[in-house]
Amino acid sequence: MAKQVRSLTVLGRVVLTGQIRAVTGLHIGTSKEALEIGGLDMPVVRNPANRRPYIPGSSLKGKMRSLWEKVLGKNFSTRLKDDPDPAKQVWIHTCDDPRCDVCAIYGTTGDTMKEAPTRLVVRDIPLDPDSLPETVVDYTEVKWEAAIDRVTSAASPRQMERVPAGAVFQPMELVYTIYTVSDVERFAHVLTALSLVQDDYLGGQGSRGSGKVAFENLTLTLKAGRDYQEHTDDRFQGRSLADLLSAQKEVVAWIREHVQPVGGA
Repeated sequence: MAKQVRSLTVLGRVVLTGQIRAVTGLHIGTSKEALEIGGLDMPVVRNPANRRPYIPGSSLKGKMRSLWEKVLGKNFSTRLKDDPDPAKQVWIHTCDDPRCDVCAIYGTTGDTMKEAPTRLVVRDIPLDPDSLPETVVDYTEVKWEAAIDRVTSAASPRQMERVPAGAVFQPMELVYTIYTVSDVERFAHVLTALSLVQDDYLGGQGSRGSGKVAFENLTLTLKAGRDYQEHTDDRFQGRSLADLLSAQKEVVAWIREHVQPVGGA
């Protein structure tokens, strides 16, 4: 029996950079390290080196994936988090179909056969401290909420920490790797997923007003070919997300122009 030969070639990468602006207060939570008297019930995630809040790449990528799965009507076949409480279990879609756009772009679990590695990498996005006024203490605000007992009308207050509206997180960087010709067409789905997030919310408490964001000042840089570093093109600069969405066909044609399969096939 002939030995099966498997290979993978990076045809190019599209780097999407820009910034995220919090249109409303943004809460991306973390677990409390210790129970403190008078402490916040729901703190935000922070960089331990400088105490500044940031947006984890996993939070943005996970939200993009979740919304795209729902748009495509994918079945949630893999449980990532097991919990006796069904409401706390986490399910995602994974499969062995090489044609599946969700698995190709966002990846699968380690025990699932897949055609190629994850196409999309999303970096952590730091807070730009200069985007906040000096009156904001420790980069955040405290929002009070109260759950009302429907029978007794008793209020149960709690504190939630948020990054205030108007805060800007930058630089944002998404790196999309192209392994096959079909990956060129798939890049348009990344832009659509960002639009879905913008129309939904990022982080927690979105149904109660938090987490509306806007993706702004976007630039696409293409690195392609065997020269890679020398062969770059950043034709789309300083665009809004709406601009890139309306130019999807132009963007895909631009990528296809530069990315050629090995041997020209």
